[in-house]
Amino acid sequence: MMIPELLAPAGGERQLKAAVRFGADAVYLALTSFGMRAHAGNFDRDGLRAAVKWCHERGVKVHLTLNIFAYDEDIEPMVDAARFALNCGADALIMADPGAIMAVRAALPRSVIHLSTQMSTMNAPAARFWHEAGVKRIVLARELSLERIRAMRDQLPASCELEAFVHGAVCMSYSGRCALSKYMTGRDANRGDCAQACRWTYRLEEQKRPGEYFPVEQTEQGVRIFSAGDLNMLARLPLLCDARLDALKIEGRMKNEYYVATVVGAYRRALDAVRDGRFTGELARALEAELMKVSHRPYDTGFYFGPPEHPGDRDGFTQSMELAGRVLAWNDGLATVQIKSKVISGDRLELLTPEGAFAFELGDMTLESGERVASCAQPDTVLTMAVPRRCEEGDLIRGTCRNHPTGE
Repeated sequence: MMIPELLAPAGGERQLKAAVRFGADAVYLALTSFGMRAHAGNFDRDGLRAAVKWCHERGVKVHLTLNIFAYDEDIEPMVDAARFALNCGADALIMADPGAIMAVRAALPRSVIHLSTQMSTMNAPAARFWHEAGVKRIVLARELSLERIRAMRDQLPASCELEAFVHGAVCMSYSGRCALSKYMTGRDANRGDCAQACRWTYRLEEQKRPGEYFPVEQTEQGVRIFSAGDLNMLARLPLLCDARLDALKIEGRMKNEYYVATVVGAYRRALDAVRDGRFTGELARALEAELMKVSHRPYDTGFYFGPPEHPGDRDGFTQSMELAGRVLAWNDGLATVQIKSKVISGDRLELLTPEGAFAFELGDMTLESGERVASCAQPDTVLTMAVPRRCEEGDLIRGTCRNHPTGE
């Protein structure tokens, strides 16, 4: 069975290193301009050059997003950014705007272009059109069913690669077709500055009864009439692999390194199990339990098996665990850890590695000064702690969310 490329988000350097450490085949990222996540950390030019070099040394590809909808004055700078990225060795450019694509193709005919999901490609003729225009890969619209994806694959040449989202946040609108943020706040979603107005809490007010508010549909968390759940296709990975997709994409360039490590690690282990014939319901349940430990909205399978049952009535984020520390080194049973949230001797923690998570009870810790302590609440403090197995730089320590209330 063909195993697709696992493509992971890298909103910054730490997320990039987590994605590679935990098993991504490729990462997608942006410069400080022209990407669809303007508020992610992103990369300056020196950072991009270093990121590409670092990834290539580890056999990981880098895809650069240049997928805003461009104005005339954007075209030349986008071509310049594309030229710089390709000179750095970037493996592909993810683009949406037809004019920008034409300009890049004219100036850089050897460029590899992937068509962003912003273009909502939903049928084989549209995919063929873009492929004949020089696009190598189509990032499919998220509104497609698995049945339609299979039908498209059957109608297209193997040289026209297909990529689909497998996990993460989704839009209430067709990607690239929403003007809600721009209309309500002046922040243009199609230029990477979405205010996520579809996630806000709304009330109705009747014109002749000012001040009398009526909920659309009340929950304990408030009223949300637009907010979509998060996509989670881990348990259905064999079906996606059977559809002969070339790449599976995890959404999340606004997420932190803990999210990236956990989600990428779960999907890497799942895909390897599919490849080796070891994918079982028991493994799927164990890996889905991992996905509950990161920040997420209620999960569903998107449009893969028909429209979501309750697409606009989803409560806010939840997660059961959080990042407690980042492993810097390991020696003889002791990990050197940079603390990220409060830990206390006796806490039940987990060491998160590419091989899985390993639970342990935290003992006393030793500061760099040599002082032994039973707790630490200062972020970025470096200390040593005993851990249950060998680990490496880039592995993470996690603990229960809000385990110790403020002021304890």
